[in-house]
Amino acid sequence: MTHQHQNNIKILFVCHGNICRSPMAEFIMKDMVEKRRQADRFYIASAATSREEIGNPVHHGTRNKLRQFGISTEGKRAVQMTKADYDKYDYLIGMEQWNITNMMRILGSDPERKVSRLLDFGPNPRDIDDPWYTGDFDSAYRDICEGCKALLDYIDRCDL
Repeated sequence: MTHQHQNNIKILFVCHGNICRSPMAEFIMKDMVEKRRQADRFYIASAATSREEIGNPVHHGTRNKLRQFGISTEGKRAVQMTKADYDKYDYLIGMEQWNITNMMRILGSDPERKVSRLLDFGPNPRDIDDPWYTGDFDSAYRDICEGCKALLDYIDRCDL
């Protein structure tokens, strides 16, 4: 039996708890590829580096922000990334350097250079602040949109 997503470009977005930034990135990216009529090319998911929020739904701030743009997070529950995710995904994308450090603890190494911060794909590389602490879901949304667009543009350039 073949893996359902075998030929897709597989992206895993990662943050600390998988309730704010990484699910926001997951659902923004799903919306972007759908609007580009490229959804069948991608398998997109998100996960946490910690166990703190496992099983919890998406944070209300993220849900509310995405709802403003007609994007639903229905059914999403926090999960933790595993070492096995390295072989499952083409891109493992953290939101900040601390996420990358914790991802590398879980993964052990990155021989294929699959691990990056989301905003490293754009012209202004930086961390995406955690709205769980800042309460600023607007800035997180803007930064994540910028990063998702830059990542998609990068993938399109690599696919030529």
